[in-house]
Amino acid sequence: MRTRCQRAAVAILAMISWASVSALGVAAASLSPQASQDAPTIPAGTELHAQLTQVLSTKASQNGDPFTASVTDPIFVKGYEIVPAGSAIDGHVSYVKPPGRAKGVAEMRLVIDTITAPDHTQYPVSASLHEAEGAKVNGQEGTITGPGKATKGAAKETAAETAAGAGIGALADGGTGALYGAAAGMLVGVIHTLAKHHKDITLPIGTQLTFVISHATTGKKLTPPGASSN
Repeated sequence: MRTRCQRAAVAILAMISWASVSALGVAAASLSPQASQDAPTIPAGTELHAQLTQVLSTKASQNGDPFTASVTDPIFVKGYEIVPAGSAIDGHVSYVKPPGRAKGVAEMRLVIDTITAPDHTQYPVSASLHEAEGAKVNGQEGTITGPGKATKGAAKETAAETAAGAGIGALADGGTGALYGAAAGMLVGVIHTLAKHHKDITLPIGTQLTFVISHATTGKKLTPPGASSN
């Protein structure tokens, strides 16, 4: 009887031990291995420094045209480099307005679509342009504006030149002189505006760009070309 009891106790202990080991195994499997394989997340507000690898301009580029750039400064998260310098950037031109003689300065907007690191981790990106080397960037949408003055500014300048012409004419020949002077001043102002303002935007290869990530983005591991997905 005692031997049977001892055997039963040993069997119960063995079952308890096996159950404990199994539970630990399940718990361990549910922790780090899968999580450690996930790509890190780039937080919102991160600055992205890049340089163009092709020429963009309001003269040649169209809405929807793709463009490429490369990361110049690595991105670190919690002390780890997750986007090395040289990572590829793919984007597109979202808006182009050529310069017009009477329609204001040229404008262009650039949108980043993805960043792909050398280890084939790809990040879908939503970011706004804050700086572009050699160009002005305005507004929350990051609109690049060309050299010259907008239509409103040009109109003010023409009006000032018209008034100046009228004043000179009035001094020279009274009321009639003021009319001729105003007409001459307006003509000078229009010619000056057409000649001076409204040039195309040209961003050459190597142009430095600074974007700010608008929303946090988590990378996804891509299968390299020619590699098996299994």
